[in-house]
Amino acid sequence: LFDLGLSSYQLDDPERGFSFRTEAPLDMRMDPSQPVSAAELVNRMDQRDLARVIATLGEERWAKRVAEFIVRRRPLVTTGDLARAVEAAIPRGAWPKDIHPATRTFQAIRMEVNDELGSLERGLEGAIKILKPGGRMAAISFHSLEDRLVKATIAAESKDCICPPQQPVCTCAHRALLRAVTRKPVRPSDSEVQSNPRSRSARLRVAERI
Repeated sequence: LFDLGLSSYQLDDPERGFSFRTEAPLDMRMDPSQPVSAAELVNRMDQRDLARVIATLGEERWAKRVAEFIVRRRPLVTTGDLARAVEAAIPRGAWPKDIHPATRTFQAIRMEVNDELGSLERGLEGAIKILKPGGRMAAISFHSLEDRLVKATIAAESKDCICPPQQPVCTCAHRALLRAVTRKPVRPSDSEVQSNPRSRSARLRVAERI
């Protein structure tokens, strides 16, 4: 079972620096022994690369402007420093109604610091290799980038051939390893969301080893 993203324990511990709700050191490392913290990333990364990370991993439409304000306000030391830079960058009339304006930027920086998509890709590959026939792999994702990767992996490993569609003859010798158990992601019920609001964006996909 892959239960992706942050745990409530990590999010609620201010010293880990994952949340903009408390003023804390800008860290965001899931493994504290990792060499690069969020503060080092936002203070050292080139503005163009920073904008790319925020746009790609945070799906933030104001990514270029956010990156510009981050660079302008360097050095950023605390979670509050980063949150205030994002708040200043995004026009108040464009703030999302249901989430804090810094949510997507925090997500992007956290995912980059921890190489979350790379870790997920390697984890899925490893899980498929060790599953015995009939064994099942389940993944709970909390945003579209994770869900997209899980969906694509299951789809690719459910096909006998993964050659480009325009190629007339199969040369890949690939054989299907999985069968999708859930054709569409399973979403939490209204009662689950009511009792556990953080489950709101959860998506569950399951595949079985052939």
